[in-house]
Amino acid sequence: MRTSSRFIFLRTPMTSEVIDRRARTFDSDDQPNTASSKEHPMTDHVTIARHYIELWNERTTSRRRELLSQNWTADASYVDPLMKGDGQDGIDALISGVQQRFPDFKFKLLGEPNGYGDHLRFSWGLGPDGADSPIKGTDFAVLKDGRIRSITGFLDQVPAGA
Repeated sequence: MRTSSRFIFLRTPMTSEVIDRRARTFDSDDQPNTASSKEHPMTDHVTIARHYIELWNERTTSRRRELLSQNWTADASYVDPLMKGDGQDGIDALISGVQQRFPDFKFKLLGEPNGYGDHLRFSWGLGPDGADSPIKGTDFAVLKDGRIRSITGFLDQVPAGA
């Protein structure tokens, strides 16, 4: 190997295997994770975002709890500039509070959700059916095994007094 002050030059040629090689992940003991991708559920970011919106619009407590159980981890968390919820009970309580404050409003997806790996970003609107949403935001999710582990929300548009 020949070195210079700025670069290290390798005597072996670079091959396409460098590009094709799959990223290695490590477990909590810093050991290489050898699990195949078939052992992990495929993350469908659009479906996860739609289930998220469905949850916020669900008015029946038992159904909302079912959706939380199916789509969120037990230790999930939610935070935005106005509220915070920890665990499925805390998240259910804050959703119920938003529904009580805005009884005639519904959430809807704005644009196309996108993400990579265990990260998801999507925008939403909150307002009356058939009208432009006066409240808009963008949420960032961290996923675990295809379920929401945490949401960090940003409020992009909030009218005075909302």
